[in-house]
Amino acid sequence: MTTPRIRAVIVEDELHARATLRDHAAAIDWLAIIGEAGDGLEATRVIDALEPDLVFLDITLPELSGIAVLERIRHTPEVVFTTAHDEYALTAFELGALDYLLKPFGAERFRTALERVQRRLALPVPGTGHAPERARTAFGVPLRRLFARERDAIVPIDVHAIQHLSACDDYVEVHSDRGCHLVHTTLADLVARLDPAVFRQIHRSHVVNLDAVVKIVPFDARRLCVHLRDGTQIVASRSASEQLRASAG
Repeated sequence: MTTPRIRAVIVEDELHARATLRDHAAAIDWLAIIGEAGDGLEATRVIDALEPDLVFLDITLPELSGIAVLERIRHTPEVVFTTAHDEYALTAFELGALDYLLKPFGAERFRTALERVQRRLALPVPGTGHAPERARTAFGVPLRRLFARERDAIVPIDVHAIQHLSACDDYVEVHSDRGCHLVHTTLADLVARLDPAVFRQIHRSHVVNLDAVVKIVPFDARRLCVHLRDGTQIVASRSASEQLRASAG
């Protein structure tokens, strides 16, 4: 059976960066580059005309930024941001990008990003192990900070300042030393990008920073209650309580 091909557009103003993406893409048999653009205005026309499944999108572009391109296009493809600046990659996460490629990147990092594209578009990913582990490594390294909206501004939140995370419909409540902020993502996607040695999911709707835990006490015969330094108390699920007991030795 023929594997479905993902149709992609490259949006890059640097000729060398476009050539690098083309070369890496040529090694992926299920990926087809169907168009390119060198500035933001051209990108909006190309994306809406070709309606690709995926766009490799530079954030810093002439005419319009990559972010402005996303605000203007009618078509809604999946996006992998390309950028030379780590702080823009964090903005990409807030905007719901599948991944970011921090320049310069090599073929192995490109393939890692494409694995995430395959998972999102429900294509088979042969020989890559268990899905949770692939999700944890999709971005290469854990997030160091994320951005959240605060009134009319976007503010950075260092992940080490996060005390706990709570699912809230299509958002996640991020409780940190800066207060509570809403981030437009799912709890599962956010957890996949955090360091599993630091952040522990103790309930379907709650994740805690283990460094923010001041004590863990029995809640009932099966469950534990986790006390955080901000005064929050969260009852862990039965399975999470068993894992916490095992971790404590």
